[in-house]
Amino acid sequence: MKTAKIPILTNVPIGEGRELPLLQFPLLTECGIVKHCFTTRLGGVSEGIFESFNLSFSRGDKREFVEENYHRLSKALDVEYGSFVFSKQTHTTNVIRVGRKHAGNGILHTQDVDGLVTDDPKVTLVTFYADCVPLYFVDTAHHAIGLSHSGWRGTVGRMGRVTLEKMKQEFDTNPKDVLCAVGPSICQNCYEVSEDVAAAFADEFLGHEDEILTSKGNGKYLLNLWKANEIVLTEAGIQKKHLAVTNLCTCCNPGLLFSHRASRGKRGNLAAVMALKNK
Repeated sequence: MKTAKIPILTNVPIGEGRELPLLQFPLLTECGIVKHCFTTRLGGVSEGIFESFNLSFSRGDKREFVEENYHRLSKALDVEYGSFVFSKQTHTTNVIRVGRKHAGNGILHTQDVDGLVTDDPKVTLVTFYADCVPLYFVDTAHHAIGLSHSGWRGTVGRMGRVTLEKMKQEFDTNPKDVLCAVGPSICQNCYEVSEDVAAAFADEFLGHEDEILTSKGNGKYLLNLWKANEIVLTEAGIQKKHLAVTNLCTCCNPGLLFSHRASRGKRGNLAAVMALKNK
């Protein structure tokens, strides 16, 4: 039986009769060395536009609500509440290595970080989303992981390749040993971009324009970030059998997932989360 390549929604028990709905990739779960998820907007305590499982401290939600949501997440994944390390995303291709000295404090001293890598099982990586693409990396040979945020700027800058290069530098990672997943994010039918963005992709992805761009006329295009990231990862050396690509759109599913476009900016944040299991 082939491993499913799409994320599966699972209701994870968190005690006191409660469950937390989380999306997980069987490809990553079945490797046996990581705990991971992509969160939904369900199962938390936040209210209003943040209802209910918002994980952002910076969008105006009450801090005590966000903290309770993280406590629930820590129970669901069986990780320490103080192990979370957050990215400070600004649509760069900057990737840094983090360790336990960062845990519990986010990366408050470091700006402009869109990718995190570690080989420390005491660290839980967290990156944030509301339409952009989450990229998961699991080096099965060296027991190292990475999470990267790849919007259109990150994708045209080949964030997936940059993350693998950082993992090679830090852990001697070989792409042939890496499992990757392209997480829930905006689909091509929902993602209209301007001509300048389309031109940037046409220049960077020569020969693949028809796979990732569809013209709507009047200088507007539909952009396929899922396919573009698949191309980035396979060209960087990820084997297709080691790659899972989502079929779940944030914008098409506003009742399940936060979407910046669907909500016109009135929303909380989802998170990609991953930690190594102890050997």
